Amino acid sequence: MADMNLVPVTGIVQNITSMRDNCCELLVSIRNSDGITNFVVGPDSYVINEVRLRPGMSVIAFYDANLAIPLIFPPQYRAVIIGRKNPNENMYAGYFDENLTSEDGSLQLNMTGTTDVVTSNGQRFNCDLGGRLLVVYYSASTRSIPAQTTPRRVIVLC
Repeated sequence: MADMNLVPVTGIVQNITSMRDNCCELLVSIRNSDGITNFVVGPDSYVINEVRLRPGMSVIAFYDANLAIPLIFPPQYRAVIIGRKNPNENMYAGYFDENLTSEDGSLQLNMTGTTDVVTSNGQRFNCDLGGRLLVVYYSASTRSIPAQTTPRRVIVLC
């Protein structure tokens, strides 16, 4: 179903610079316990809520592990999704099947009427979530396999 394998990197924005050859792309350096990871944020990157990235901000960035990457240090990926990371909240991005189980089998969603379900441009989404790329915000999950959670918010990337 999916042609992407989204991998998260969480950390603190250290530096943001413009790319020399392309003024429409930024190089965002993120530091975490593993060191520095650079992300190219361009026109094709989805910046959640169009938040303005700033040094010192806690963020989570997702890159597609199926794409070729340059063998440089620190590692540099093209951001597919990037957004502010709230404390005490988890984020997951990936494809979900008709049972709302993630493609990698790690997370199952239990939807309620209180879950905010919107499209990437903030509009209410009232269709089936199965078979779609979702960004899921949640705080607690079970220890089962797959982990089950009732998300606070789901963003559908149409």
